[in-house]
Amino acid sequence: MNDESKKYRILIADDEPVNQELLEAFLIGENFELEFANDGLETIQKTESFKPDLILLDVMMPKLSGFEVCEQLKNDPATADIMILMVTALSELGDVERAVNVGCDDYLSKPIHKLELLKRVDNMLRLRAVTNELERLRRYIDSMEESLTPKKK
Repeated sequence: MNDESKKYRILIADDEPVNQELLEAFLIGENFELEFANDGLETIQKTESFKPDLILLDVMMPKLSGFEVCEQLKNDPATADIMILMVTALSELGDVERAVNVGCDDYLSKPIHKLELLKRVDNMLRLRAVTNELERLRRYIDSMEESLTPKKK
């Protein structure tokens, strides 16, 4: 499913143990390192310590909602590039719009289907890898341009 040389880190943020277990069961056979958070505040804390590539984020959680978590992470330069897939029972157009407005990268409504989840996770991780490579190349080009620019005396 993804690049075997890299073990991607996924944070599963959901206050319902049965939902955590289902997501874990869907992802366990893949090349992922999984971590779990039980509420919005813990999600922020685990993001800082675990440094995930992707967060599967429930919307309705205690302490901070998924919307609040997403907005905080996307507004922080240190975590803004982490991919966020909101996974929720909410499916009203207003909920999807709000998720997009706070910066989520994709949105998946419950009930979750394994194939759909795995395909979205794969697409999001591929996008993250391409984005990281583009950023690396941009920094390389910038450094090359700086080294070729004559120094002013």
